[in-house]
Amino acid sequence: MSDQAPEPAPPRQAQALRRRFWSGPGPSTADATLRRRIKPWEFTVFFDPRELRKETCLFYEIRWGMSHRIWRNTGANTTKHVEVNFIEKFTSERKFCPSISCVITWFMSWSPCWECCKVIREFLNQHPNVTLVIYVARLFHHMDQQNRQGLRDLIISGVTIQIMGFSEYEHCWRNFVDYPPGEEATWPRYPPLWLRLYALELHCIILSLPPCLKISRRHQHQETIFNLSLRKCHYQMIPPHILLATELIQPSMTWK
Repeated sequence: MSDQAPEPAPPRQAQALRRRFWSGPGPSTADATLRRRIKPWEFTVFFDPRELRKETCLFYEIRWGMSHRIWRNTGANTTKHVEVNFIEKFTSERKFCPSISCVITWFMSWSPCWECCKVIREFLNQHPNVTLVIYVARLFHHMDQQNRQGLRDLIISGVTIQIMGFSEYEHCWRNFVDYPPGEEATWPRYPPLWLRLYALELHCIILSLPPCLKISRRHQHQETIFNLSLRKCHYQMIPPHILLATELIQPSMTWK
């Protein structure tokens, strides 16, 4: 299975794209979040499940207590990983009150590495009133056993981790992207197969099963290749509807 992944636009080309397509205002000139939104082409490059871009992009939402107000912002890697940057910024804010319950939702282009998983768990242990939900577009070095264990440890700690679906992509487009006026419904529709394959691999991680998905690219500018290899243990332990959702597995192939 393969599909051609779009390459990041060179600096001059990116500037031309901005001038050509995004010369108008964003969702609304009165939108207080406008300055914190990214460009559509950036969203496409960062969150395409076929693209193996090294940097991580983070969108986050914070809701305090019973309030219906949601604080939104974006983050990226610096000399530290984006997860660490968020935690350090979050705990240093004057508005941070550990005694008030807080729900944080992350939309990430890559899942956290094992080291960041450890930092996240320490943060949550120190702040039991914080609930964290994570949606990811891709699984970071998912065949590495430390990364797999790190994600399992997060889930055991109470963190919800899911692969982004169409509803999450649409949500991010509407709330974190500076899309052109009148194009609120033009969020990118990535091939659903890739989303399902990542969801299948996440189930393998949660169930402590061997990897079933191999992702490779021989050279930077070549297509990304997805190889699916299922063993008997996968058929026996993964819910049939998850396997069948890929549309690569026939009902007669599942083990009873």
